Amino acid sequence: MADRICVGAIAGAFGVKGEVRLKSFCAQPEAIAAYAPLWSKDGSRSFTLRLTRGSGGGLTARLSGITTKEEADALRGFELYADRDKLPNLPDDEFYHADLIGLEVLDTSGRPLGRVKAVHNHGAGDFLEITAPGGGILLPFTKAAVPTVDLTAGRIIADPPEDPGAEDPGDE
Repeated sequence: MADRICVGAIAGAFGVKGEVRLKSFCAQPEAIAAYAPLWSKDGSRSFTLRLTRGSGGGLTARLSGITTKEEADALRGFELYADRDKLPNLPDDEFYHADLIGLEVLDTSGRPLGRVKAVHNHGAGDFLEITAPGGGILLPFTKAAVPTVDLTAGRIIADPPEDPGAEDPGDE
């Protein structure tokens, strides 16, 4: 899967002739059409894609081989992947989420914090979900909290914010 990146998902059918509502994960949503063919996660299916119109802030599209509402509905939640070599190169301070998942996370003193399990964005910026044997943490993906991402070495150096609820042992 490292040679493909998730660029969108199908939200369901649009109309009765096989069009789909499409959620694009691209910085410019319409760019998703330029990355076709788009693949299923396991690579067993591929589609060409033609955008048909905008729909309530989203996109609608025709996928090759999908001609009925029932076929379009069956694809609800289906993720679409593009070949990495069709995607643009990113500036040095930007990353594809897929490249961050699995990286080891160390604090600024070199102590292991865990590994990146997922990248989330709920509207206020990206957060890294870090898993560790003792539990997990959500780390804001900001320059202050994550000063270094080294894809070549496969690690992230993090400076997690202080936990305001944690007791300072010196306060006793």
